[in-house]
Amino acid sequence: MYRQGFDNDKYISLQSQKIRDRINAFGGKLYLEFGGKLFDDFHASRVLPGFEPDSKVKMLLELRDSAEIVIVISADAIEKNKRRGDLGITYDLDALRLIDAFRGIGLYVGSVVISHFRSQPTAIAFEKRLATLGIKTYRHYIIPDYPANIPYIVSDEGFGANDYIETERSLVVVTAPGPGSGKMATCLSQLYHDHKRGISAGYAKFETFPIWNIPLSHPVNLAYEAATADLDDVNMIDPYHLEAYGETTVNYNRDVEIFPVLRAMFEKISGTCPYKSPTDMGVNMVGNCIFDDEAVCDAARQEIIRRYYRASCSLRQGMSEQSEVTKLELIMNKLGITKEERPVVDRAVAKAEETGAPAVAIQMPDGAIITGKTSSLLGASAAAILNALKHLAGIADDVTLISPAVIEPIQELKTKVMGNHNPRLHTDEILIALSISAVTSPTAALAMKQIEKLRLCEAHSTVILSRVDENVFQKLGVNITCEPKYQTKKLYHNR
Repeated sequence: MYRQGFDNDKYISLQSQKIRDRINAFGGKLYLEFGGKLFDDFHASRVLPGFEPDSKVKMLLELRDSAEIVIVISADAIEKNKRRGDLGITYDLDALRLIDAFRGIGLYVGSVVISHFRSQPTAIAFEKRLATLGIKTYRHYIIPDYPANIPYIVSDEGFGANDYIETERSLVVVTAPGPGSGKMATCLSQLYHDHKRGISAGYAKFETFPIWNIPLSHPVNLAYEAATADLDDVNMIDPYHLEAYGETTVNYNRDVEIFPVLRAMFEKISGTCPYKSPTDMGVNMVGNCIFDDEAVCDAARQEIIRRYYRASCSLRQGMSEQSEVTKLELIMNKLGITKEERPVVDRAVAKAEETGAPAVAIQMPDGAIITGKTSSLLGASAAAILNALKHLAGIADDVTLISPAVIEPIQELKTKVMGNHNPRLHTDEILIALSISAVTSPTAALAMKQIEKLRLCEAHSTVILSRVDENVFQKLGVNITCEPKYQTKKLYHNR
């Protein structure tokens, strides 16, 4: 059940002030790396109940007149067709979505950087697509021995080989569709180029995870490791901060590894580095805004289980490696987490065993768990959603929300006209049918009014869902997980 543990208003206030302080500390130009997702940070909202997914944007809007956005996307992510787990879209499409979203709220998008560029055909195709849309693009390349060979990296053959990003405003916000895109390297490359041009510039990092001032093994920090299991990120004690201040803080391996590069660059630019540690260069007040640690810990443990199921399904689909699942199992073992801590799992599995067909379970805001079974008319997901809406509206189980006379013509259209072999209605189709029924049925109209209450509910399917059903659950804000198996034994599965 959902319980808040994070003060979002306090966070916006504290974080905004810290950003202003950091901007004022550098004269001329500041490259501000935004870690995590700037829009739709659903991971943060799941592990920090009370955190609003658009909190970062709200803070950025206060600086819109002096800010411009640079979006970084890895050519490797484009080549691998990598998807955002929460939205189900590829990174290249998400880059376009981000541009539209930024522009829609009045923020200026200056350009897109394609990092890790090695002339991948898909990356070149995306670059051409951006050009036709009037969006400036720049190429940043893989630097040999990065980040170990500092003299080479900080040279014309290293950062100097990257395209210089032409920017117009004093605050340059560097963000990306997901982790591992090369945001920090982009900022450091720009510092190098600016120094060559005699431009005074600084760097700071806006990060949410890991949280520096909570324990290394805190479930929220381990949930971050779970979220980045495919990147082999590891949380660790910041050795530079410990040496400089005698204070134990948490950072992660990529920031610790890159810190000597950052320090060397600043020393070359101004003779001294303003930061003594990776923790210093970050701006992160999240830990100061947790008011119910138990609620946050419970939420983080659930997120780790969800990540485990997601990675297991991805492995089954051939889109991830066994090492990712193994790492998540190690994290679960470290915290003593079992799959049984996710109540919807057992209920869904039990329903499937009872009926001999796929089933879905959804946990309601009041803690009740509602199930849906596969029938001749409906898929399990569609049935579960209808049953959940009945529960929320106080409608008896035996009441029919949608007449079979409405469903059957849709099935006939699917099978006889559209050529679909599966006559059962998907979740999007059943919601459309319900909305149509609501025009003449007060009961259906009452059920329709409950849809918003599904947001933040937990759900589990005993089979991997179709892309359609998965997207509907995501749009409804339901945290869905699946058993890593298909409904049939066919080799081809059209998701």
